[in-house]
Amino acid sequence: MTSQVSSPAEQTDGTVVGEQRKPGGAKDVRRLDRVIIRFAGDSGDGMQLTGDRFTSETASFGNDLSTLPNFPAEIRAPAGTLPGVSSFQLHFADHDILTPGDAPNVLVAMNPAALKANIGDLPRGAEIIVNTDEFTKRALQKVGYASDPLQDGSLDGYSLHPVPLTTLTVEALKEFDLSRKEAERSKNMFALGLLSWMYHRPTEGTEKFLKSKFAKKPEIAEANIAAFRAGWNFGETTEDFAVSYEVAPAAKAFPVGTYRNISGNLALAYGLITASRQADLPLFLGSYPITPASDILHELSRHKNFGVRTFQAEDEIAGIGAALGAAFGGSLAVTTTSGPGVALKSETIGLAVSLELPLLVVDIQRGGPSTGLPTKTEQADLLQAMYGRNGEAPVPVVAPKTPADCFDAALEAARIALTYRTPVMLLSDGYLANGSEPWRIPDLDELPDLRVQFASGPNHTLEDGTEVFWPYKRDPQTLARPWAIPGTPGLEHRIGGIEKQEGTGNISYDPANHDFMVRTRQAKVDGIDVPDVEVDDPHGAKTLVLGWGSTYGPITAAVRRLRAAGESIAQAHLRHLNPFPRNLGTVLKGYDKVVIPEMNLGQLATLIRAKYLVDAHSYNQVNGMPFKAEQLAAALKEAIDD
Repeated sequence: MTSQVSSPAEQTDGTVVGEQRKPGGAKDVRRLDRVIIRFAGDSGDGMQLTGDRFTSETASFGNDLSTLPNFPAEIRAPAGTLPGVSSFQLHFADHDILTPGDAPNVLVAMNPAALKANIGDLPRGAEIIVNTDEFTKRALQKVGYASDPLQDGSLDGYSLHPVPLTTLTVEALKEFDLSRKEAERSKNMFALGLLSWMYHRPTEGTEKFLKSKFAKKPEIAEANIAAFRAGWNFGETTEDFAVSYEVAPAAKAFPVGTYRNISGNLALAYGLITASRQADLPLFLGSYPITPASDILHELSRHKNFGVRTFQAEDEIAGIGAALGAAFGGSLAVTTTSGPGVALKSETIGLAVSLELPLLVVDIQRGGPSTGLPTKTEQADLLQAMYGRNGEAPVPVVAPKTPADCFDAALEAARIALTYRTPVMLLSDGYLANGSEPWRIPDLDELPDLRVQFASGPNHTLEDGTEVFWPYKRDPQTLARPWAIPGTPGLEHRIGGIEKQEGTGNISYDPANHDFMVRTRQAKVDGIDVPDVEVDDPHGAKTLVLGWGSTYGPITAAVRRLRAAGESIAQAHLRHLNPFPRNLGTVLKGYDKVVIPEMNLGQLATLIRAKYLVDAHSYNQVNGMPFKAEQLAAALKEAIDD
């Protein structure tokens, strides 16, 4: 007997919504509306690969999903220690979801460190699958366990599944000519197979992936496939797992279209390539590798067939310098970095403001200051993006809200840069960059036309009738100056960082001219055409929650929870942070309270208070992790009641 799956508002904890009992002693199959799984182990245990494969199969099955990879900054962190734990959390459902979930329903712990680092996030009753082979006395002592938690009763409130993953993997691979150490490396595939059986995930894609990944080492490929199948068969035959689970595809969550799973950095790379094609310009990336932005460089380097040129520079300054040179030469120019790199690039960003050339500066924000937390997320570069340059050097700022939205944000940043001849800051962050979700591949006719007209001849007539080219003669609508490709006959002009004379572009120290140019550059940014901010307020609320960037998912999930509980609250989210949407001031003044959750100490709130004189309330977190929906819902409920 199966029951109808209830609505997302009714099902908020991943509980059973249906059950099928199979005849002949076969195992039960229970239907769930959603599940949150976390894989955890040493950074060398392959947890990111395991999670990624489970995610890919879940996406192909048609569930909505959201992921949260979490790993140490070290390439090989100390094994068996709490700082060395790497985890991958996946939330998948039969309905529309927005976050990787607050609390895992299932934890796969490959060692004592993984258990201890993650047990605090699990609700009572959650399932824990542990690799018992790693629970040695030494391993327990290394992370501060005085006794074995598998034996001392401390896990009695959970559904514990002790599985000797290492031993079972080695046994499954005994026919292969592998050392024990080599065989043990496949234990993550055994775990993946077991979880794939538990949740009825497809297997063909993973087996195809393993054959491709280890194409030059076919025996390793076959060994991993054997371990994967052994894990599946173990789930099917062992008595410890009496139930498997089904989460139906999220058929009603998505508009009609072709979908694929995509991470934020991959979506951003695809957006940049698409922008270059829509602009009919070659794409140039000048970049220095830095976590968590390096994947964009890696991905773009694979697409030379689309006219993409990538340059891995010797440092951050060289990377943006090469990109600005490419912009001068007529390319859609991009530089990618994270917060520390933006600081190093600031002088050249100011030069791009002075030269008034299109340049995309992509900042994948991470925890700071200085080196900070390279693999953890934060939103603390907003004020640096706004003001982190000498002099009055205004730069438009755009921020995506979800991993898939990074594609559209890249197109929007390119539109602004090309239309208004200005550098543009695109502020993503580590949560979006590494997280993933389904993305609808757009039809070609949905993409914007980004083509530009280069200067081709004289554009000004002197008093004596002579026709000349003025590099700083502006478009009356956009205030953009002409874009002249070097080498175009008759369009030779001076460039550099010293102040230009309006129109002619000659060097000028005239006070009045400098005042005029400063105000003109500011007016150009202020006049950028951006859409009005949209407000979601179905009940005429008195409290507005305003967000930007990656807080969109947790805020929206929290708002849904509050509304399901009968509360009235409005929501708005900003993509454009400079300039702000023109209707923002009116929107803010329409509410008694404005709450701004941020993964910083209140940077957007500071800007809002200063510009609109609105007493915005900050709710802040800077622990390197995204907000949890339950946490935000409690804070917003307090704001409503206050």
